[in-house]
Amino acid sequence: MPLPAGHRLGPYEIVAPLGAGGMGEVYRARDTRLGRDVAIKVLPAHLSGDPEVRARFEREARTVSSLNHPNICVLYDVGRAPGGTPGGAGSGTDDIDYLVMELIEGDTLAARLQRGALPAAELLRFGIQIADAIDRAHRAGVIHRDLKPGNVMLTRSGVKLMDFGLSRVPGMTGSAGGSGGSAVGLTQSPTVGRALTAEGTLLGTFQYMSPEQLEGREADARSDVWALGCVLYEMATGRRAFEGRSQASLIAAILEREPAPVGEAPSGAPPASGPAPPHGIERLIRNCLAKDPDERVQTAHDVKLQLQGIAEGSGLPATSLAASLPETGRARGARGWNAGLAWSVATAALVGLVATFAWLWPRAHATAASIQFQLNPVPHSAEMYWPRVSPDGRWLVFVAPDSAGTPRTFLRAMNDIEARPIPGTEGVNHAYWSPDSREIAFVADDGLQRVAIAGGSPTMICRSTGGADLSWGSKGMILMDGNLEDSLQVVAAGGGELHPASRIDRAAGELGCGWPCFLPDGEHFLFIGKTSASPGGDIRLGRLGSLDSRKIGSSDGRVEYAPGGWVLFLRGSSLLARKLDLGAAKLTGEPITIVDHLRTGMSEGHFSVSNTGVLALALASGSEVGELRVADRHGARVGSALVRGTIDCPEPSPDGRRLLYRRSDPSRDRGSEAFVYDLARATDTRLTFSNGTVRTPVWSPDGRRFAYVTRTPAADARVVMASADGLGAADSIVLERGTSVSLSQWSAAGSRLMMWSAAFKGLVAPAVGTDRRPRPLLDTAAVEVESQISPNGRWLALVSGTATTNPQVYVETLEGPPGRWQISTANGTFPRWTRDGHELVYESMEGSLMAVDIDTRDGFHAGNPYLLFNLPVGSYSPEASSWGCDASGEHFYVVVPEADPSASRIEITTDFRSLLSRR
Repeated sequence: MPLPAGHRLGPYEIVAPLGAGGMGEVYRARDTRLGRDVAIKVLPAHLSGDPEVRARFEREARTVSSLNHPNICVLYDVGRAPGGTPGGAGSGTDDIDYLVMELIEGDTLAARLQRGALPAAELLRFGIQIADAIDRAHRAGVIHRDLKPGNVMLTRSGVKLMDFGLSRVPGMTGSAGGSGGSAVGLTQSPTVGRALTAEGTLLGTFQYMSPEQLEGREADARSDVWALGCVLYEMATGRRAFEGRSQASLIAAILEREPAPVGEAPSGAPPASGPAPPHGIERLIRNCLAKDPDERVQTAHDVKLQLQGIAEGSGLPATSLAASLPETGRARGARGWNAGLAWSVATAALVGLVATFAWLWPRAHATAASIQFQLNPVPHSAEMYWPRVSPDGRWLVFVAPDSAGTPRTFLRAMNDIEARPIPGTEGVNHAYWSPDSREIAFVADDGLQRVAIAGGSPTMICRSTGGADLSWGSKGMILMDGNLEDSLQVVAAGGGELHPASRIDRAAGELGCGWPCFLPDGEHFLFIGKTSASPGGDIRLGRLGSLDSRKIGSSDGRVEYAPGGWVLFLRGSSLLARKLDLGAAKLTGEPITIVDHLRTGMSEGHFSVSNTGVLALALASGSEVGELRVADRHGARVGSALVRGTIDCPEPSPDGRRLLYRRSDPSRDRGSEAFVYDLARATDTRLTFSNGTVRTPVWSPDGRRFAYVTRTPAADARVVMASADGLGAADSIVLERGTSVSLSQWSAAGSRLMMWSAAFKGLVAPAVGTDRRPRPLLDTAAVEVESQISPNGRWLALVSGTATTNPQVYVETLEGPPGRWQISTANGTFPRWTRDGHELVYESMEGSLMAVDIDTRDGFHAGNPYLLFNLPVGSYSPEASSWGCDASGEHFYVVVPEADPSASRIEITTDFRSLLSRR
């Protein structure tokens, strides 16, 4: 009978079952002495009842426990405890024999192979590690005898071989005859092959047994080489080397037939994620599967050496193979990448750049010239953004929308060409690395989650109602921002409750916190303190254990620590660096510009740097040219392009005859002006000559005027109201110095200008009269932006939250009984009233246009959101919408980017300090 949770086997407390098979049960348990989790395998009573068997078993266990290899599962302990007979009747004793092993988190190779063959790099990497582990055991006199994919675990650090050397016990005879029957071994895994389920677990092991084992002869090291050949064949083709419909036909296949060649195996097409099986692997597998043991490759060491030679001859990047190999002999004497490596650079090909980078990847104590290259674009996607380099500098995650417009988090090795999506991260816009570069953390489904890059399902760390930006420190703590008016919070990466990590001095004008970044010590951290004086905020230095922080500078966006004591921050679209004096808690020296034209959507700054100095940048194109097109409610484009250029904020006039939009001039730093396009006459007219930056232009209710926000270099911001035909003088509202606002509507109801400030509060200012100071729109402390009053003036659509805090579209009552209704279900931004207030259209964070029917005949009633179409530009920015719609809700005006890979590119520099030295 199974052991219940809490049952004790000596010092080990059972936690939960992990698996069961005909040869025993496996449990997760807790070592109460050392405080660690272990795996316990309880042996069946019919084997543990024989004293001679038990004595031999304990001797072999001691031998296996002496094996010390990174790719072999560690055997910690062997024990016997009273407490029942889980394996069933037959022993005549209540004692339980058990093994205590390393608890390995990961998936089996068998489970991975269910998805098909492995890419060449993984095939060689895993094959080398398996062969090296088997060789280590053979040198210690231990034969595995049950090597198969089900006994190979894939972990973040490489493979781990399970059930080593305990499968044969003298005096036992298995169903296959003789002493070689590993199916009757003491430690047979419950995860056996299942292709021949009618015959039970025995046949799952049969498929990897050598001919001499099936014939009842003694198994030796060459039997493990046979099994290794079977495993290599399955990794290369996705199919087993030998199969049969019955036990007899399977044995006949192993004894008499040869497997199909690797390149011709059924369903053995090369995997889409990697190259074809490398040249030479076919010959090696054939030599491992020689029927006569004397004609077979004689040692696992020889298999390892041949696999390493195949890797070198195939030109596969060394870093993808040597990442987790133990250093032995000659390797310890040649740590540098320059030893015996020949490389060349293809002058114009990205493949050449990546290959060069792979061969020259810097290791500790090695110096190499810095290299720059750009990533290949993701198929079917015009965008790549939010690049995050792993702390060890060997991996990159970034976000790109798929063909349906859904953002996905992609993973790419720095020495590889292709990227792959990480399952479970669909819709995630921000991902952050663990300190060991093996996991990423992100916020989704109202919770902070983590997932291993090697595979598996995300696990929840804690629940959270806000925040999306994180930092995972070296001491196992995660900092997290909340809503924009919250302080930072901290939680243990292993799970627990969120606790405050900073405080907000509202009396000093502080509004909130964001963008945390741990320093290498895992205690100090940088973050941005939000203020109303700038679009970014103050760079502040804090420390775990104290809620106090100190201002050390300012940034227009994110902040990040870089190796060598540098702090990276933003000025407009430029990335700058200054030195941090941690002892004095201040930045020193003059700012040094690293790069201009950084992508800065939502003022975040799309950059990251590793502990090794690898810098990733998502760059804005020098032109970012797009076309303004008309589309119907299904997204079908009507007619030719209206205008072309660096354009955004399209808004049709109230009568639907003209189109107001903003055009940027790439030759001027952040310069932009307002234009109007006459839809009937096809004429384009410039409306403003601000010599600054025009922001969020909107129409007046009668279409005769328009308003916009402009800000001079001296930081004097104004709301300007000007004539749409160029006649008459402009009027303006001068804002408090340092204030930054965006317009969302010039409402017909009361002729009010709807705006929101950098404090993220909804504001309103009369468009006429003597006192036009902006005032709060609603008496609320919530974060509310992008307000839109309905045509009849009774309802207010708004967004509560921002792009980093799961924004939702709501409607509130302006006249009549108070009420508040949530319109969006997943998330939503940019609400727009259409059809005389009977419909709300909004944009989701995934770049989809959604519509909701509104019924106000008897109170307020909203229908369910439904999809209109996906936008061609999916990156949200509160000051630069990529679409607009007319009052009828039938005509949409969308910005369509040109299909130019340079418009959305990620650039990698292997040592960011080389950019500092060029300035």
